[in-house]
Amino acid sequence: MHSLHTLLVQVRRLVGLLCLAGMLAGCTHVKPWERGALADSIMLPDRDPVGKQMAEHMWFSREAASGGRGVGGGGCGCN
Repeated sequence: MHSLHTLLVQVRRLVGLLCLAGMLAGCTHVKPWERGALADSIMLPDRDPVGKQMAEHMWFSREAASGGRGVGGGGCGCN
């Protein structure tokens, strides 16, 4: 029983270390000449305010969601 508990602890630590290594593998340094491309307005998720508003309207109408973004909807799309 005691050795099984020890084995489970070691497996958890190994899985934790593998997850941490996986997360750290995604980190990278951005070179100064790459920063201009990342700062471009096309990289903004909400660069089109009208398109964003329409997408949000369709989202909360389709999902019957209310609240969270200051709007309410009943799912009928009539608001």
